[in-house]
Amino acid sequence: MQFSKSYPILFQPILKDYVWGGRSLETVLNRVLPSQGVVAESWEISGHENGATVANNGFYAGKSLPTLVAELGVDLVGSRNQWALERGKFPLLIKLLDAQKNLSVQVHPDDAYAQANEGNELGKTEAWVVLHAEPGAEVILGVKEGTTPELFAQAIEAGDLEKHLHHVPVKAGDVVFVPAGSVHAILGGVVIAEIQQNSDTTYRVYDWHRQDPERPLHIESSLAVIDFEQVEPALAEAEVVAEGREELCRCDYFVIERITLAEGEKFEGNCSGESMEIWGCIEGVTAVIGADFVVSLQEVRFSLLPASMGEFEVVAGGGGATLLRIYTA
Repeated sequence: MQFSKSYPILFQPILKDYVWGGRSLETVLNRVLPSQGVVAESWEISGHENGATVANNGFYAGKSLPTLVAELGVDLVGSRNQWALERGKFPLLIKLLDAQKNLSVQVHPDDAYAQANEGNELGKTEAWVVLHAEPGAEVILGVKEGTTPELFAQAIEAGDLEKHLHHVPVKAGDVVFVPAGSVHAILGGVVIAEIQQNSDTTYRVYDWHRQDPERPLHIESSLAVIDFEQVEPALAEAEVVAEGREELCRCDYFVIERITLAEGEKFEGNCSGESMEIWGCIEGVTAVIGADFVVSLQEVRFSLLPASMGEFEVVAGGGGATLLRIYTA
């Protein structure tokens, strides 16, 4: 059909083949992957220079997200994200991650540290929505009670860091909020959707004794940004805001809601100019319907709704659907 110039934009994901990945995006999420090799990350909606996604539907097909940001500006990202336009950025980055093996123990800087030390990079606050977890799956988040910067640094030097790391069991449906400064790691057996600031800055603290020159540690930077007051934190708790609608996470950079719709049920929304919205269908099939467009969104796919798009409906197909709604507050 003929799309208007403001419609839900779909993108071609970019695949990353880091050492800890596997094939779960294919076997668990039914994604079509290259016939061989591991896939660790799928960058679903990205304006980052290390992997900018390209639109593949409608009027903007073939254009990268940074190009759309430059051409559409506030009409794409919304007035709340004027700060991002001033830095030439799309504010968020959406990924799927398949952790077949442990990721490195790492920490991300905040905006101030990143701007002072990483050029025009943003800081990196993120949240993980667990889509699949093997029995006994865990993540690392924060440090154990009694950990000081001095003890932490000594443990790195001695190769005995694990005693200071706080492990948290996770299952499908859980949400993990990871503010900048958090010591963290996704451990093997977990598939997640990651919502984060548009940044690719990671400081590795510990990499499970892997000997890989392409995966250096960043001890000095890590110790400069770790929040040692984040002691044994719990998982984020969802807040019910309406029937079938939960707020999973709210921070300075994004809000994440989980919307559950029965077959034929609809969510009515309005992109009125303040913020773009990102919708991800994580179970089932849905249609996003506006005045002059209908876009199908299937499991597990994400779409960018421009801030100027106006009124829309999300309607669940047969069997119902579960979706993530992401926007900036």
